[in-house]
Amino acid sequence: MRVMGIDPGSRITGYGIIDSVGNRLIHVDNGAIFTDSEKDFPLRLHKIYRQLTEIINTYGPEVVAVENIFFAKNVQSALKLGQARGAAIVAGVIAGLPVYEYTALQVKQAVVGHGKSAKSQVQQMLKVLLNLPETAQEDASDALAVAVCHAHSCGMNALRSRLA
Repeated sequence: MRVMGIDPGSRITGYGIIDSVGNRLIHVDNGAIFTDSEKDFPLRLHKIYRQLTEIINTYGPEVVAVENIFFAKNVQSALKLGQARGAAIVAGVIAGLPVYEYTALQVKQAVVGHGKSAKSQVQQMLKVLLNLPETAQEDASDALAVAVCHAHSCGMNALRSRLA
């Protein structure tokens, strides 16, 4: 299964693509979409949507996993972050992909085994799990972690769907 993880942000949106084959996780690609904070906000959202759509078309993931943010420094930041999440979710939905959401606590638990892990611990574990030659850029690393979280959680998600 090919998973696209997304760490949404209004200034930087990270993405990570992995393949989950049996119990193996294989790194495919990762990166970040940078928006110009001087541009009108709707144009920034459009750039996030457009570039995520291009990445989906290039790599053909079967599922999208997005970090569900519940904390922001202020109300304006929370609103902008929510809108960036919306652009990311819509990119997946319009591509016809199932979209799953995970909290930072769930992501850290799945990657490191402890929900209160430091970002550096998550990055180091990803380097090991995905056999990365170097630590990924911070937002891309967060997106890879979301993808790994989904890969580890997909069996549980399937069970929940059947029970519902």
